[in-house]
Amino acid sequence: MIERNVARDGQESLALYSPCLRYRYGLRRIWDPTAPEILFVMLNPSTATEERNDPTIERCQRRAVRLGFGGVRIANLFAWRATRPADLRRAADPVGSETDALLRDWSDGVAVTIAAWGVHGTLRDRASQVAPLLRGDVRHLGLTRDGHPRHPLYVRNDAPLLRFVLPQESSSETADA
Repeated sequence: MIERNVARDGQESLALYSPCLRYRYGLRRIWDPTAPEILFVMLNPSTATEERNDPTIERCQRRAVRLGFGGVRIANLFAWRATRPADLRRAADPVGSETDALLRDWSDGVAVTIAAWGVHGTLRDRASQVAPLLRGDVRHLGLTRDGHPRHPLYVRNDAPLLRFVLPQESSSETADA
């Protein structure tokens, strides 16, 4: 795995890539190393890098700051870098070899994990494979009509964090933010 780091304007940034750079396994921004971090687990990486945010990462970081976290980690069901979910269907291996280990490790290392993959998490049954890997306090920002955890780009910044009940616990969700 390739690790790229950048420190700028009081913020440390990290991105973890495959050697071919087609997979981005993780992205991390730290602005206050003394405060806890939050993890967002979304569908797949788009254009954000260790140096530049895309609109989704910008939204996640603003939410993390508002909630009092000192850093944000971004991981995904699929590590294949693409701007459209349809591109995941065409990829031979959209998951990537390091994805599950990173999800497990990063979920263990944060105060809160946010499930936020949206409706396309059903692709290759990936959401049901990943949900049991998530540890600790797992939340979501609301559910779609079909019960999928909403993507943060399409949720108000002041939306409450709702408890995400993992499939092995129950098929429902509980609001206790």
